Amino acid sequence: MPVPYKITVENTGEATCYEGERVLAALERAQGFGRLKNLPRKLPVGCRRGGCGVCRARVLSGEYRTDPMSRSHVSEADEAAGLVLSCAIYALGDLSLRLEPPQPNKPDKQALI
Repeated sequence: MPVPYKITVENTGEATCYEGERVLAALERAQGFGRLKNLPRKLPVGCRRGGCGVCRARVLSGEYRTDPMSRSHVSEADEAAGLVLSCAIYALGDLSLRLEPPQPNKPDKQALI
């Protein structure tokens, strides 16, 4: 049975994320069940590649692993400072996040690392 982790979104609510599940999938599920009522924007269902940047978040605490992220939305320096795309991270334990505004620039299809 997969291990559940608690994902706390600052000033918004909590989601349950299972081992091996993308954090965005857990946030989408919690959003659908009404557990994330104060989200600053609706999270997209089905996104997993980082092209839109809507799921940008700052990890405030906890450990995670990442898939490649769009550099149009998260630079290497941003990532080193804990800014991620929640569609490209997997919780390794409980996480605390703050949703960040999407970057104003247009995504570049060549920007995926």
